[in-house]
Amino acid sequence: MANLEYNELKIGTIFTKNEDPDPYRVLEYAFIRMQQRKPVTQLKIKNLLSGKVQNYTAHQHETFREAEIDMTEVVFIYESKGECWFHEKGKPSARYALRDDVVGEVMQYLKPQTEVKAFKWKDKVINVELPVKMEFKVTEAPPAIKGNTAQGGTKVVTIETGAKITAPLFIEEGDIIRINTQTGDYVERVDKAK
Repeated sequence: MANLEYNELKIGTIFTKNEDPDPYRVLEYAFIRMQQRKPVTQLKIKNLLSGKVQNYTAHQHETFREAEIDMTEVVFIYESKGECWFHEKGKPSARYALRDDVVGEVMQYLKPQTEVKAFKWKDKVINVELPVKMEFKVTEAPPAIKGNTAQGGTKVVTIETGAKITAPLFIEEGDIIRINTQTGDYVERVDKAK
């Protein structure tokens, strides 16, 4: 495990801090230098064991270490009674469940047979990560109002997983759209409903 400086805690870095053994992942990073004060790093971090997200200010005198995290490819099977079930890629019999709160926000974009990355820490899966862009079928879309489409307005549509997404007015029920799973933003229409 390598030591990290407070200004090396960039977005996506997984680390442990000071005497705290829990692994954290950096979600947001800002380096701040104020007059007559030592520079600090303002972070938003997620505890990968509890799922709790918090703001954290990292100082020069603190010690940070890179967390030993293993990554494996897994396949999402289904969600039931507050648990998401996965199996190792190529090994359908190697199944395990993760609580919904461990899976977190990405659960709204999980659909059966989706390949995701699972992060293991001390032989325990602590986090899953989806591909950045995924395609979904629109299951509900309110009709566009005539005359509004020229301004490039938006409306809220529902995708096959039940998540609600803000999309352009021209998106219709049955369309296949691409979504950025990290931000929840509409990217583009892949296929128009027939």
